[in-house]
Amino acid sequence: MDQIYNFSAGPAVIPKEVLQQAREEMLDWHGSGMSVMEMSHRGKEFMSIAEKTESDFRELIGIPENYKVLFLQGGASSQFSMVPMNLLRGKIKADYINTGQWSTKAIEEAARYCTINVAASSADTNFTYVPTQDKWHLDPEAAYIHYTSNETIGGVEFHWVPEIDSHSGIPLVVDMSSDILSRPLDITRFGLIYAGAQKNLGPAGLTLVVVREDLLGKPLPGTPTLYNYQIHAQNDSMYNTPPTYAMYITGLVFAWLKNKGGLTAMEQTNITKANLLYDLLDNNDFYHCPVAKADRSLMNVPFTLKNPALDEGFLKQASSNGLIQLKGHRSVGGMRASIYNAMPVEGVEKLVAFMKEFANQHA
Repeated sequence: MDQIYNFSAGPAVIPKEVLQQAREEMLDWHGSGMSVMEMSHRGKEFMSIAEKTESDFRELIGIPENYKVLFLQGGASSQFSMVPMNLLRGKIKADYINTGQWSTKAIEEAARYCTINVAASSADTNFTYVPTQDKWHLDPEAAYIHYTSNETIGGVEFHWVPEIDSHSGIPLVVDMSSDILSRPLDITRFGLIYAGAQKNLGPAGLTLVVVREDLLGKPLPGTPTLYNYQIHAQNDSMYNTPPTYAMYITGLVFAWLKNKGGLTAMEQTNITKANLLYDLLDNNDFYHCPVAKADRSLMNVPFTLKNPALDEGFLKQASSNGLIQLKGHRSVGGMRASIYNAMPVEGVEKLVAFMKEFANQHA
């Protein structure tokens, strides 16, 4: 089979080495006689997988002991409810920064539980930039401040962490679903981070939450047991059966990242890939990227063709060249190339070469 490069936004590409290892261990994990997907989540075999997965994750980011790592189900969308349920802690307001469709969904869901202050928004340009912090209007009575560090659909990314007055006691919460582990991260700047796995970590079905311990224990009255962070923390994410196979694959991705040199090395590779693609978009008027240069995502690159009538032909010809899943989100159209950690530089190089050739053919 010819090399295929998968630019899907999620579920997304997984490192080939990880898939090969999973294939080798599919029927018999380390001599256990079982596939990982057959194991009891409380058996010694899977417990060893879970422990290593958490240990490698903590090592990659540098997570202090006073933060709990939770392996949950429900996707990042479940966190749109779980965050206010657990972090309002007697307050009735929360601050949200709106930079795209996922921020909007988080706001809509949280509004079921509290009064939302949209402290800043880029809706005025259809979400093509990140509002600078001097434009934010935060509420001193907010229970927390929430933002989405990378908007998968719009291709807008925070390349900075908001500065929050440490004396305010207001925790910073971030949805990092599509850029987690793409660069080094100072977890101590946050009260809570969450991420669905299927974009930059592993397969769909797993949601990672990292939460500071002092934020546990005061959920809204009536919060379902499975939506209470403290319950999961007290039970090491084993209160109910976790998404075991997704945890296993994600653990293999963590080991792969460590072997690649960790997050500092991965950040440099991601910058190289993004620069290749953005350089083409900026220097060929056949294509256009709508996102402000300072806020362009290193993970998701949306772009349009000068003539939309060529979109179908572009996608068909790209696919015949082994470049798949380039169609933009149905809500915005155009194209989108997702170039997560697992996308090799060679894949982006091939995409850029194809785009140059296609533009020349239709000049």
